[in-house]
Amino acid sequence: MKKEIEITLEDLENEELVQIPKRKSILTGKYLKKPKKRYRIAMITDFFYPSVGGVETHIFQLSQCLIKRGHKVIVITHQYGDRNGIRFMTNGLKIYYIPKLRAPDKSSFPTLWNNTPILRDIFLREKIMIVHGHQEISVLAHEGVLNARELGIKAVFTEHSLFGFNEIHYILVNKGLMYSLLDGVHLICVSNTTKENAVLRTALSPYLVSVIPNATDFSRFTPDPTQSDPNWITIVSITRLMYRKGVDLMVDLIPIVCKAVPNVRFIIGGDGPKRVFIEMMIEKYDLQDRVKLLGFVKHENVPNVLVQGNIFLNTSLTESFCIAILEAVSCGLYVVATKVGGVPEVLPNYMISFAKPNPEELAQKLIEATEKCKDVDPYFFHKEVREMYDWHDIAERTEKVYDDMMLQPERPLFEKLQYHSRGGTWGALFNKLIFMLRLIWLFILEVCFPRDQIHYAVDFPTDKFLKMKKKKLNN
Repeated sequence: MKKEIEITLEDLENEELVQIPKRKSILTGKYLKKPKKRYRIAMITDFFYPSVGGVETHIFQLSQCLIKRGHKVIVITHQYGDRNGIRFMTNGLKIYYIPKLRAPDKSSFPTLWNNTPILRDIFLREKIMIVHGHQEISVLAHEGVLNARELGIKAVFTEHSLFGFNEIHYILVNKGLMYSLLDGVHLICVSNTTKENAVLRTALSPYLVSVIPNATDFSRFTPDPTQSDPNWITIVSITRLMYRKGVDLMVDLIPIVCKAVPNVRFIIGGDGPKRVFIEMMIEKYDLQDRVKLLGFVKHENVPNVLVQGNIFLNTSLTESFCIAILEAVSCGLYVVATKVGGVPEVLPNYMISFAKPNPEELAQKLIEATEKCKDVDPYFFHKEVREMYDWHDIAERTEKVYDDMMLQPERPLFEKLQYHSRGGTWGALFNKLIFMLRLIWLFILEVCFPRDQIHYAVDFPTDKFLKMKKKKLNN
């Protein structure tokens, strides 16, 4: 049982400012060097808590590690229902839920000017040095990066997904990313496949793109063999039940596997528009006792579902990295996945079997995995994957990107205009027009609300808090 920790403001006020001790890298065994300079970082995206997903987890975990490394981190996202204004999360992570109209896909409606006043105010109040946007389909991330560069603040963008080239919505998304990266914004991708995809879509030099993978919280995802039923071989799948996640493949392969292996059962977590097709399949083949639909599973309950299984099934049709298979292997499950996107880069071959995205081949790999999973040592899997992916190492690598960005000199206005000349004659003219109009809007805001009259925000005493937290845990 974890000790309950209660830290009061009096405790913080009575403690002197302390330095956070060095952290030892799980991957290399060496001590991680403390940053020479503390940065003030704004993570900005449309995808954050209370929404749940890979991007949300990535931002939260990265922010926590950067805070422990001595940096000031805030998160800017749009409001979720009545969750608006300023909130605080673990270790003093400040969240700005700004009032912004949401689109149906959790993103924001695009605007050119409406959010500039509030974003400018936040960046100046918090004395932000680096703005880090996340996810290409996040309108707020693009707006934040553009506003940062126009204010002379360094910017970084992380791409978490793969996109195509030949559909109108993909073309619009690609053009949006190209425009956001024009003014010296560094791009981070979560896999080499994502990097290749992004370079092709944006015509960006590969030397200006870094690859920094995802990780997961391995302290939460731990094996527990006592939770699995020895009478069954349990196949677990936790995903959004939508076309992109390959639910149609799942509908076709489940009857094949159930017919071939009598002691196999499926546990499927998640919800979405394709759920009705799984329900129809269960009724058609009379599999009520062998396929269990859990519906939406809260992220804190995912480990409790995973430890009941022996095999994890991922049927995605496109995937840039897939944190879900890391969580599954950390709980001791063998993985069967479609060989798409960046999935083949994540795990070594003895932990995973790949198949083309067709139901017959996936079913065959699952049938073979029912024998392979009997030889799996869950604790060995957990130890191996924990050493491969560590959030503190990923934070260190991200920090190096920040270091490089801070060393880059600020470009003069004329040079910035030259960078906005990409996209053909009319495209370049449009880019320059938008750029100049935004600069005029910022000039008006500067006249009406001078920065020297903006009151700076008070920082959360993170160092004192971590010191008191450690002391109370030891007691």
